[in-house]
This record gives sequence, structure tokens and C-alpha cells, in this order.
Amino acid sequence: MSISKTKKLIKGAFAATVIGAASLMTAGAALAEYPEKPITFIVPWGAGGGTDTTARIVGKLMEEALGVPVNVVNRTGGQGVVGHSAIATAEPDGYTLGLITAEVTMMHWQGLTDLTYESYTPLGKMVGVVGGLQVKAGSEYADAQAVIDAIKANPGGMTGSGTGLGGIWHLNMAGMLTSAGLDADAVRWVPSEGAAPALQELVAGGVDIVTPSINESAAMIEAGEVVSLAVMAPERSVHFPDVPTLKEATGIDWNAGSWNGVAGPAGLPDDVLAVLLPLIEEIQASEELAEFVNDRKLNLFALPADTWSGELADIDAAMGDTMRAAGIIE
Repeated sequence: MSISKTKKLIKGAFAATVIGAASLMTAGAALAEYPEKPITFIVPWGAGGGTDTTARIVGKLMEEALGVPVNVVNRTGGQGVVGHSAIATAEPDGYTLGLITAEVTMMHWQGLTDLTYESYTPLGKMVGVVGGLQVKAGSEYADAQAVIDAIKANPGGMTGSGTGLGGIWHLNMAGMLTSAGLDADAVRWVPSEGAAPALQELVAGGVDIVTPSINESAAMIEAGEVVSLAVMAPERSVHFPDVPTLKEATGIDWNAGSWNGVAGPAGLPDDVLAVLLPLIEEIQASEELAEFVNDRKLNLFALPADTWSGELADIDAAMGDTMRAAGIIE
């Protein structure tokens, strides 16, 4: 079923939810249907990265189904805190939603914010990516082992980037290093507002290596500007089958990835959920999203709201353990 047909299903679900309330209203009173006005859809990271592009296809499909504008807004800063806070602290009326990312299970461990996954109403997990190790085309490092050897020979002499300090791709770097028997700060981390600016810095020669996802690096890899030396996953990427896993390339057993999902502030009312939950599931199963994922070499990690809610608690606990092991928190 196409997204364009979803609007009828949504209105039916809404009507079933509110019919009891409508019967109690006095004659002449009006029952407003959600949504009546534009929706703001917040992205906590910069334009051009995987989170941003995912938000824009989801926003487009929501707009087509709901019949109101869905305005995607990048709210960057504070290592993801600014945008995530804007979603969590919005009025819980369904008119401010957003795409939360793995950082929401990490930031509170670092003391950056009091926000946790419980600050949100999860609506559905969407797209995921797996970590990578990338260098500039023409780099002196021919493979991942050469990078590890160079770091061991001169700890602190190399710079890396991929996200903010303590973000998921910083954790990817720290985990790779500690798994190799090195200190988590053996590579000097240069914070960025996401994968896209980090890759631009790599190409410009501002950093030596980057560890965002191989998925987000795809365009620059295909353009011949960036080379991926390894993927941090148990198996090679279906999109880049010639790139070895980190374990294949170096013997280091370290895996890392990230994800995003649609959420609103905690406490979204039932009438809003009656509209949004079936819509998000329809988008997850849509041909449009599948084509988007394949075209951009992303991974579809679709989960419904109830399943994702349980997973978030497990991920949050695991992130705390991993960050302690990597030396990012005490």
C-alpha cells in the first residue's frame, strides 16, 4: 500500500479513538482532528548526514499522508543535546516531533543532560548504520592495520573525527582503540556536528582518520575522495562487500553502529498516537523508504513503537557499560 492511501486509514483510526469522546460533546461543539496545522520535525544533527536525510524522507512521507506541511528543522549544538532537548521539552500535542538518535542513550551518562529515552514517546525505530574507519584518498595508510600500527608507534600523534565528543562515532573510535590495547585517547578527537562535516574535514586534510558509518561515507567513497579501510560489524556490508570487517583486517573484535527513530515528547495523547503510530508503521513498510535506504546504502532497522520502547532500555544500560569500559565515563 502506498503512503498516499494511508491518510484514509489514519482518519479511520482517529475516528475510532475519539468516537466515545465525541458522543459526550454538546450539540454544536467542534471536535478538532489532528493534525490541523503544520508539524515541526526536528533533526539534532547537521544537514547532509544520514540522520538528516532520513528525517527528510520521513517528513515528506508524513506530509503526503497527513495533508499538512511537515517542516524539517536542523537544531544542532551541544553534541546533540540542543536538538534532542527541543524534541523532549516541546508541548506534547503532536506538533513537534523529531528523529532521536543513539546519543539519547549516551548523553546522560556523560553528564551532558538529564534527558534519557524516558523523556520521549517512541513512535518507531527507522534506519541504522554501521561504523567504519575512513581515510582520505591517497592517504599513506593502505589498510586498517597500518592505521593501528601508526597509532601504536605514536600515541596522540593522529587526529580523528566523526561526531561530538562522547558521541557514537567517538565511542566507535574509543572502542576500537581500547580493543586494540591502546588508551581511548590515543587518537586526538576533533569534535564535529555530525558525519558530513567530519568527512569534509578529512578531505580538507584537517584530520587523519574518521570513524562515522561507512553508510554515511558512501557518497565520498564513490566519488573517490574517501577510502574505507574497515567496517565495524560482524559481517561485511552488503553495500561495500570489498571492505573487510575490522576483525578481518586487524584481528580487533569491535563492532559499533547507530540508529535513529521517530519520537515526540513524553506524554503524547491517545488521539495523536492513533494517527501517528499506524502512519509510522506504514512508512517503515513503504517502498519509498526501502528505495531510499538502498539508494543511500543505509540499513533499515524498522521496529514498531512497543518493541522499540523495550529495546531502548536495554541499549541505554549497555551504552553505560561500554562507555565505562572505553574510559569515556567513570
